[in-house]
Amino acid sequence: MSLRVCLKPTTASTLKRQLVPSASFISSHSRSYSVLDRATMSSPSPAPQRRFQNPAVFVCDIQEKFRPGIHEFDKVIATSSKLLRAASILSLPVFVTTQNRARLGDTVSELKTHLATTAVKADIDKTRFSMFIPPLLSDSVFSSPAQVAIVGIESHICVTQTALDLLQAGHKVYILADGVSSTNKEEVPIALARLRQAGAVVTSSESWIYELMGDAAVPEFKGIVNLVKDTGKETKGALGGLVGSKI
Repeated sequence: MSLRVCLKPTTASTLKRQLVPSASFISSHSRSYSVLDRATMSSPSPAPQRRFQNPAVFVCDIQEKFRPGIHEFDKVIATSSKLLRAASILSLPVFVTTQNRARLGDTVSELKTHLATTAVKADIDKTRFSMFIPPLLSDSVFSSPAQVAIVGIESHICVTQTALDLLQAGHKVYILADGVSSTNKEEVPIALARLRQAGAVVTSSESWIYELMGDAAVPEFKGIVNLVKDTGKETKGALGGLVGSKI
């Protein structure tokens, strides 16, 4: 006895009905995709985000008494002035110190003009070499990791000890090579090499400013571009006088 299974042949018309979507199916899905496309196109683009979320500027002991003795002091002032103007455009917190102000004088007059238009959170006279002292330690900026740019003098003393303290506290430190110096120019590359080895980033003022923004769509970008153009001659001079082949 044999078993035979009979299969009804599938006609071409049956296959066509199975494989080809109905008009109503296509219409409904087209409407769904159209609505989705419109929703996607009408959704606002996300606001541009700065690369640095918690930046700060440190201006270290750029005082009148040091004017005749520091190597390329005028170029330290030029870079610091540019950085403070950028801080004003970008609304960055600024921290300023002097070392024994009564004996060594106040912050130089060229910077005072720019400090008047920036968000100076502290202007402290100190005897310690490091800037990272109370009340800076308790400022809200440092309650989470900050990205700190340092300019000032001297590179191998106050700048170095400030950077080391910030690094130890868990902050990211950027030494702006076109904005730091010492009495003896030979001290500068030694200090920069040590700080790089300790974990600081040795960079330029322009590089730090652009890295902070991270996006040409940020509202302050045009103001920064104008600043960079306006200070181009001074930047070139500072890079040549303070950096050169030192790093």
